[in-house]
Amino acid sequence: MDHIDRTLLTELQRDATQSYAALGRAAGLSAGAAHERVRKLRERGVIRRTTVEVDPAVVGGGVLAYVMVDSNAWMGDSAEAFAALPEILEAHVIAGSATVLVKVRTTTTEQLQDVLRRLYAIEGVSGTQATVVLETFFERPVAVRQDGDEPAL
Repeated sequence: MDHIDRTLLTELQRDATQSYAALGRAAGLSAGAAHERVRKLRERGVIRRTTVEVDPAVVGGGVLAYVMVDSNAWMGDSAEAFAALPEILEAHVIAGSATVLVKVRTTTTEQLQDVLRRLYAIEGVSGTQATVVLETFFERPVAVRQDGDEPAL
């Protein structure tokens, strides 16, 4: 991946709706060349999907919580069980005091409580600890490092 690909990725993360002509201008390419580069990035799996960022509070997801899930068994094979709960946006097997970390969005704290109840129905889950987010300062997209950049800390 070269600096042109990195520029295209940065621009797409900023605004995925911009035209190939605009992407090309930002990267010093023609619209056709930008389109071809983006197509190749998709084929290689660098770009997994193109999506729209929605304000969760406006569409009924105003309660955000991170839940540490304890277990009495290996949870690495439980991805489908976690994915079956639509309120769970992310699920990660982690090292540390818990086994799985999930990101949950609900409309109310009562709905969050229901999600916690349903988590206990997953085989191997022995406990949960939820942390409710009061305010989000910011969320960043994945940083696209330029050639020679040091990893971000």
